Amino acid sequence: MERRMPVATHWGSFVAVVDSGRLVRIEPRNDDPVPSPIGPGMVTAADDNARVLRPAVRKGWLNGLSRANDTARGTDAFVEVSWDDAITLVSEELRRVRAQHGDSAVFGGSYGWASAGAFHNAQSQLHRFLALGGGYTDSRNTYSTAALEVILPHVIGGAPWSYQSRMPMWDEIADNCELVVAFGGLALKNSQINPGGLARHQTRDLQRKCRAAGVRFVNVSPIRSDTAGFLDAEWLPVVPNTDTALMLGIAHTMLVNDWHDEDFLRRCCTGFDRFASYLTGELDGVVKDAGWAAGITGIGREAITGLARRLSTQRSLIMVNYAIQRADHGEQPIWMSVVLAAMAGSMGRPGCGWGAGYATMDATGVAPGRSSVASVPRGPNPVADFIPVARIADTLLHPGRTIDYNGRRLTLPELRLIYWCGGNPFHHHQDLHRLARAWQTPDTVVVHEAWWNTNAKFADIVLPVATSLERDDFAAGFSDPHLTAMPKVREPEGESRTDHQIFAALACRLGYQREFTQDRSEFEWVRHLYEQTRAGLGDEAALPGFDDFWRETTAELPALRGPFPGSFEALRADPRQFPLTTPSGRIEIFSEEIDSFGYDDCAGHPAWFEPVEWLGAEASSRFPLHMISNQPASRLHSQYDNGGHSLASKIRGREPVTIHPQDAAARGIQEGMIVRVHNDRGSCLAGAVLSDDVMPGVIQLSTGAWWDPAQPGLSGSLDRHGNPNSLTADRGCSRLSQGPSAHSALVDAEVYDGPLPDVLAFTPPHLEH
Repeated sequence: MERRMPVATHWGSFVAVVDSGRLVRIEPRNDDPVPSPIGPGMVTAADDNARVLRPAVRKGWLNGLSRANDTARGTDAFVEVSWDDAITLVSEELRRVRAQHGDSAVFGGSYGWASAGAFHNAQSQLHRFLALGGGYTDSRNTYSTAALEVILPHVIGGAPWSYQSRMPMWDEIADNCELVVAFGGLALKNSQINPGGLARHQTRDLQRKCRAAGVRFVNVSPIRSDTAGFLDAEWLPVVPNTDTALMLGIAHTMLVNDWHDEDFLRRCCTGFDRFASYLTGELDGVVKDAGWAAGITGIGREAITGLARRLSTQRSLIMVNYAIQRADHGEQPIWMSVVLAAMAGSMGRPGCGWGAGYATMDATGVAPGRSSVASVPRGPNPVADFIPVARIADTLLHPGRTIDYNGRRLTLPELRLIYWCGGNPFHHHQDLHRLARAWQTPDTVVVHEAWWNTNAKFADIVLPVATSLERDDFAAGFSDPHLTAMPKVREPEGESRTDHQIFAALACRLGYQREFTQDRSEFEWVRHLYEQTRAGLGDEAALPGFDDFWRETTAELPALRGPFPGSFEALRADPRQFPLTTPSGRIEIFSEEIDSFGYDDCAGHPAWFEPVEWLGAEASSRFPLHMISNQPASRLHSQYDNGGHSLASKIRGREPVTIHPQDAAARGIQEGMIVRVHNDRGSCLAGAVLSDDVMPGVIQLSTGAWWDPAQPGLSGSLDRHGNPNSLTADRGCSRLSQGPSAHSALVDAEVYDGPLPDVLAFTPPHLEH
């Protein structure tokens, strides 16, 4: 008999249909206006050939072969072992590394989205386990928004993510705004998801409401489809990585025509005079006018002047997407966008001003936040060492080296054991060949994985974990005002265990099981976190008791109401009474603090720094295409690349790459051909899609295809599947944030006319028993 059960995921809530314990299908919920197709695609992946079924240990590691600086990780066979043996191996290795090298030699590498659920959060579980055991080296910031997270507290104050509650919501935009200029676009495909879970998708209908209200949109992006067709957006195809130059040209035009908001700049900002001297060329001899910007950006002088006029005379909102800061000098477009909004006259007015990350997920602009939801207590980490998140390969290759980070000098620690649980470094990181070399240096790599993806294949000990369909939990999404029950849909595949079960067993061997579990079962933890949330919100929230919630499957949290700390409206009204938490209490157009760092790649005010790789660089003569490695429409990052929806998007088993017909014709590339995309760092195969949605000189290859190098131990080896991080550069975007610079990558493409190799990304390694 079929049973219907609720399912909550990062890409929405669904209904699972189960028959005799077998997952039959996943259906959209009736109340979701735009259900994501990723959910139904989970069915085929639930028990596919790539599932890790039993604990497995790399053969060379198990046999005591050299644990450092070999090239076996990624190529070696694995030996399946019992859970008892696996727990013994991991616990003894943790003891050895801590005793011989100290607690900072253990890296708690849980970066990534893992899967939805308040209790079974991989990062929380891992960090709690490692902190109770003595501590670990942590990472700081995220691959998605590292530059933004570091620069915004300097410019507008507050915590790195506090801007989410300080920018206009879509409803306010519809009611008050006339013009939205979106740098990096507003791709609806990204709004399929929400970290932590999602009840209903709302972004599409909210955008439609704005358009129906008469709001006009301008899409400043190399990709036309970065805005939905129903928005009728004006497309300004900007040369990638030149958004800052375009904003400077607009700002100069405002300044010399006296179109800027002098009152707001004087009362609510600091340092505009010094920045104005930069615009006019007094500081460096270069006038940043519309003609200068046109020569860099590919946007005409008249279009720049016209946009400056419209921003100054209409109720306007400047948006920046996260993609534009994942590039060389990625802090600059974020900083400059705030300055431009301050100049334009709409900053701090209802529905107008400035915002970031709209449509990046179905949360930003939908609600300013949600009430606090209880989470697994992590406890303090006794180890103070940390690394910027995108500097993991540098740390492994160059322990002891010092680097700059946000005004500090950091010494990179020597990492001897990597423990990765949730996320996939062989998706997020740049220059995967360099990462693969770096990955050979630690003594041991332990991972929790549900599938034999690249992360598992490059490990020493692989512990099979249950998926979100195979455990009990509840979902609480970012800014989403709903809690959603997540009862276990099916039993774990093979010998899989939950992360919590694995850490509880390890904690037992290491002598702190009771501290880790607090004598609660997993279901008791789920109940405890829900009831803790309910008690924290009080009677006003009127949340049902846990048993009622579990039966009814959803509960609604009370809406958060402003004003929120750091409000730009309050700042405009009275900057003395409502100062920001910046050193000046105002928006820092010039930052004395950043200026004091003395960085040659991040000045005291926003500025144009030529990227290392862009279409104006000398290297473009050899690699004349700029690669945009944006988020995929068919999956979340690399999650469920083996799911039905992602697999259906492939071209002859490869990730699709979009090429302008003009660039394709010059290379003899036709629709559906397999092409080799390459540069000096590597190469990959992809299936050609011809479209004028990308501007000439640009190709688009989404992230997330499981990396499938033909020879994993050979740098530059051909990736058979189409992962763009075979080609991206592993360098920090600046000394300030050390964030990733994935979108600064020049490549070329050619027809692949050799024998087409099989894609082995979803094939397990050789397993011995």
